[in-house]
Amino acid sequence: MADIAQPVDAPAAEKTGLDINDIMRILPHRYPILLIDRVLELKRRERIVAIKNVTINEPFFLGHFPGAPVMPGVLIVEAIAQAGGALLLTEVEDRDSKLMFFTGIERAKFRRPVVPGDQLRLEIEVKAWRGNAVRMEGKAFVGDKRAAEATVSCRLVDRSRARGAEEAPPE
Repeated sequence: MADIAQPVDAPAAEKTGLDINDIMRILPHRYPILLIDRVLELKRRERIVAIKNVTINEPFFLGHFPGAPVMPGVLIVEAIAQAGGALLLTEVEDRDSKLMFFTGIERAKFRRPVVPGDQLRLEIEVKAWRGNAVRMEGKAFVGDKRAAEATVSCRLVDRSRARGAEEAPPE
């Protein structure tokens, strides 16, 4: 049996999944607001599929709602945006000096509750990508049932601008 060697100039296979360590190198979010645990599929500039494992240990379940824990819809939309952010920020070399901000949320619909023990699958598709602005359509599933959907828009900005870069004091 002969081994078949790959040509030296063959391109390396593009990484299509990310673990939590990869995600934390890309996104600036941390506990308690980091809302994606793994990327299952990543097609550059087009699509990303990520998961969020929903556990009773999530801090928002303390108050939403005692005795009947339900993941807040706004956090599902945030998870959609973070997955989209991971897709966008993989394209940015100097991402440590950038932040991504929501600029719009449209057509958000919440179809079924997301509860502890669920695994939220986030499927995000890029609809428009112009310069530092992106518009994405996101869907969140638990199993094969759609739990939520939203179209989100965001813009990449310099961290210094996001902090409100200080102007020189008046003389």
